[in-house]
Amino acid sequence: MHDDEMTESAPQISFTDEPLILVDSNDQPVGTMAKEEAHRGEGVLHRAFSIFIFNPAGEVLLQQRSADKALWGGYWANSCCSHPRRGEAMDAAVCRRQHEELGLDPEPTYLYRFEYHAQFGEAGAEHELCSVFVGCSNRTPAVNANEIEATAWLSPAALDEALASEPERYSPWLKLEWPRIRRDHWSTVEALITAAG
Repeated sequence: MHDDEMTESAPQISFTDEPLILVDSNDQPVGTMAKEEAHRGEGVLHRAFSIFIFNPAGEVLLQQRSADKALWGGYWANSCCSHPRRGEAMDAAVCRRQHEELGLDPEPTYLYRFEYHAQFGEAGAEHELCSVFVGCSNRTPAVNANEIEATAWLSPAALDEALASEPERYSPWLKLEWPRIRRDHWSTVEALITAAG
């Protein structure tokens, strides 16, 4: 595991009043709601994405979420996750956010979409219809310190072991997404890494 550089005086890229796209379980839009409101209580189902970025050595990039995050602050999560904006295509949203948070621009490859609900005590919840992507980059992240406390590259086996031995350190969506990638989509990841190498 090794850390990557942090950027100084990072721009603000997250806003509590940002409108999220509310959807039904079939990903049909049903309205919008401010981010803070959509995460209150048990949460309201909204559109989201996660991306796992690999390097040519086959390591996966994890981020430790900023301690200032309202939900799961300080927990380790996948490379990048967020929400598309109104009128924004999902691929474009992934590219925008990974650049804003990490200064990286890998081409996102779509894997699957799933719905999950995770409660963070009284602070609120994530209730998302989440599209999961993978990408590959040979660049060093330039991290937005408003969003991220730290980053680390782990081998897939090391992440498997970490999730088994210390699951309490990791976000609920990472613990749902990573095993499914390993089980159902690993050939896609391996092809991506091979092509990048």
